[in-house]
Amino acid sequence: MAHRLIPRRAFLKDAVLGGAALWAAQPVRASLGSAPLPSAPGARIEIVPGEPIGLISPDLYGHFTEHIGGVVYDGIWVGEDSPVPNIGGIRRALVEHMRRIKPSVVRWPGGCFADSYNWRDGIGPRDRRPRRTNFWVVDKGLRNAPDGPQKYDPNAFGTNEFVRFCRLIGAQPYLAANLRSASARDFYEWVEYCNAPAGRTTLSDERAAAGDAEPFGVRFWGVGNESWGCGGNFTPEEYAMEFRRFTAWVPDYGLPLAFIGSGPSGGDVDWTKRFLARLTERDKGLLGLLYGWGMHYYCGTAGQGQAVDFTEDDWYALLAKANRMEPLILTQWAAMAESDPKHRVKLAVDEWGAWHRAGTEVDPTYLFGQTSTMRDALVAALSLDTFNRHADKLAMANVAQLINNLHSLFLARGDKFTVTPNFHVFEMYAAHHGGQSLRTEFSVPAVGGRPAAETALPGLSGSASLRGKTLVLTVVNPHARETVESEIAVRGASVASGQVRVLRADDIHAHNTFEAPRAVEPAGGTLKGGGPTILHRFPPASVTKLELQLS
Repeated sequence: MAHRLIPRRAFLKDAVLGGAALWAAQPVRASLGSAPLPSAPGARIEIVPGEPIGLISPDLYGHFTEHIGGVVYDGIWVGEDSPVPNIGGIRRALVEHMRRIKPSVVRWPGGCFADSYNWRDGIGPRDRRPRRTNFWVVDKGLRNAPDGPQKYDPNAFGTNEFVRFCRLIGAQPYLAANLRSASARDFYEWVEYCNAPAGRTTLSDERAAAGDAEPFGVRFWGVGNESWGCGGNFTPEEYAMEFRRFTAWVPDYGLPLAFIGSGPSGGDVDWTKRFLARLTERDKGLLGLLYGWGMHYYCGTAGQGQAVDFTEDDWYALLAKANRMEPLILTQWAAMAESDPKHRVKLAVDEWGAWHRAGTEVDPTYLFGQTSTMRDALVAALSLDTFNRHADKLAMANVAQLINNLHSLFLARGDKFTVTPNFHVFEMYAAHHGGQSLRTEFSVPAVGGRPAAETALPGLSGSASLRGKTLVLTVVNPHARETVESEIAVRGASVASGQVRVLRADDIHAHNTFEAPRAVEPAGGTLKGGGPTILHRFPPASVTKLELQLS
């Protein structure tokens, strides 16, 4: 499918002169925390504009929603008659906050739920839609929960409602089709319902009767989900046959469709190699059917700690697991090359994030409804930086999930709503959208906990992008306690001015709650002056965005 308390907000205390550059903090509400003495003498970040990697597609900052726990019901959908402020039944606060991060694409309805879903159940008058047993009802986390939409889905939120949500927030819909328990005909008729011109077919008439005469123009279609597991327990060869059958001769109605295959769990290269070999065994041209190859990777809780109850060693262990995203991308990329040496097919990491044990849900029926801390914010930043650095290899990525679930950006219950630290990372990193990813070298000693061999991390890591003369550099300092001072140099250019924004807290367990919704939030400042080299201090356990104007 698809994690606690901060005494006060904090920002870095000191500004550092570097060449002619001075970082000067703007007035902020954050309290100033004391910064430990800098470590990593001789640390250096060098950005190379002459070595572009590829354009950073906004689709790398995609999202994922599933009919699980409190994601859809009470998360996204509250209903038109709800006292919770809403826009046509969709939670208004969620819409307003999503617009701030400029979302590009949202995946729905799953996840494992997708391969039990009949799209026809979610269309037509809501009072006539069938109630169905939710795929997740068998999970032990819901065993003692009262009956409700988390166990028996009322289908009040269906295709039309989802597409309206996407339109409200300015995102493209990515629909995951049922391959395990539905037919190829069901799939292409869903495409017809969504994309057929107004008045041309019975299905487009049904769409119009629901209030949407004009076609939805859905481009992204997932062909099954985790077909190696909850999506059917297929072998790679069996799934290749099903993929070919489901995608053969699907009408596109003038809109080229982008089919995304159910790729591996993490580093399973056997699944990738065998699927692509069978897909292309008679016709290499069939690679043209595959827009993206979905890879799922969750980093789990380390040690015995839970989402908000963890040790410093657990901190490093989880960040090290998140940092494995890069070798997984490289390993899958190499495996794909055996059947696709020209790399016509890109990766789509359409489920990723931290997955913690239960115990911090804002409602007991919100299955996997984790509370996210600063640790999860750094997981998000490490992952997004990895995607930026491999913009040439990725077509899409989707954090799991949007609200009230794994690695969520938001938590909601009734009329209560708050953002998590993950939201702030996505808002900061939106500055990368559409920029040219640049090779960036970090020369900083490693850091880690125990055991060192399993928790080693670069002392600083990040990514850089360029649009015109605006350079965006995002940097993660994973040190739980130490500030890192580093030179920043842009090869062949000089910094004229810039802005700085930092997400950090005095406590690595810090998180937002309904009672303290702004306990963790970023603070900003201005970079005055300029020069060929800047000396900057990155506070401990932080995510920093430098938005620099080059001369």
